[in-house]
Amino acid sequence: MVDTIYCEESVTDHPRTREIFSRFKSARKISVPRYGAIFNKRDQNFKLQKRNPALILARKYNGFVLPVPDGFGLSDHNNFYFSHMYNCIYDCRYCFLQGLYSSANYVLFVNYEDFSTQIEATIAAHKGKNVAFFSGYDCDSLALENITNFTSFILPLFKKNPTALLELRTKSIQLKPMIISDVLKNCVIAYSLIPDAISKHLDIKTPSIDRRIHAMKKLAAKGWKLGLRFDPLIHGEDWRNLYKGLIDRIFSEIPADSIHSISFGALRFPKAMFKKIHSMYPKELLFSGPLLSTGGLVSYKSDIENEMISFCRHVINETIAQPIIFNCSFDPSTKKEIIP
Repeated sequence: MVDTIYCEESVTDHPRTREIFSRFKSARKISVPRYGAIFNKRDQNFKLQKRNPALILARKYNGFVLPVPDGFGLSDHNNFYFSHMYNCIYDCRYCFLQGLYSSANYVLFVNYEDFSTQIEATIAAHKGKNVAFFSGYDCDSLALENITNFTSFILPLFKKNPTALLELRTKSIQLKPMIISDVLKNCVIAYSLIPDAISKHLDIKTPSIDRRIHAMKKLAAKGWKLGLRFDPLIHGEDWRNLYKGLIDRIFSEIPADSIHSISFGALRFPKAMFKKIHSMYPKELLFSGPLLSTGGLVSYKSDIENEMISFCRHVINETIAQPIIFNCSFDPSTKKEIIP
């Protein structure tokens, strides 16, 4: 799975580094002063690297907890996100990460304790207020859990802080941390979902929609709260029947009382990001759809976005009483993460 590991000199002797090295004995280990020397190099071929990404082990020095981008999060919460990793093992055609980063390599920040310190400080600074933390903005929260064990590390923190909400955004079926943990009522496992026929074409390397729903059933049976993230909404032939079929199937298999919240995300890219992604996949039908370039963004026309959201809301409202629906239509260019 990983045949090359770059390691910052400052974390060579870190216990997590040593543990990862022990699991990949045959991998090349290359020492670097800072991860940016590899990750931020110019003229890298993201598409080519995606075939066999390297793992980069690094230390994060700042930006452990950041405000979410404009237009994202629960309206009645103070919303933050954290990123223990950059990049994802999946290769979804609509993913903004392929237009954001120069490199397809994975960066793992091994100093987890600094994340927990800043999360707890943020909770303390918002005492008496609703606060939510989102994981899975710069990576899939669970897809590399068998290597990182980050979710297993962070869940006990939220067990100690039951008034703070944690969302783990994922397409993964790696369920071990939740299966072996006590159920946390303040933790939401949020699955990104698009209709199966579309997913088979666009969700490259991901577990199928069938397997994601099966994973959701397991979590619901154990008592975990689930998030449904229809993000992004993909327009195409027969989209109404496809989305109605997906929503009907979910609610035929997942108890409504297991659903914490539902959100819809628009397909949108900053112009420069879209240009970069389109250059990698010039024949991708997704990018030849009814897209409009305006105000620095490439997206569906507003009437298409509004029609899709209204339709899906209507289908859901016929199925579940008073669902919690929140907004996740944000501009990726508002991302506040600073990459050194």
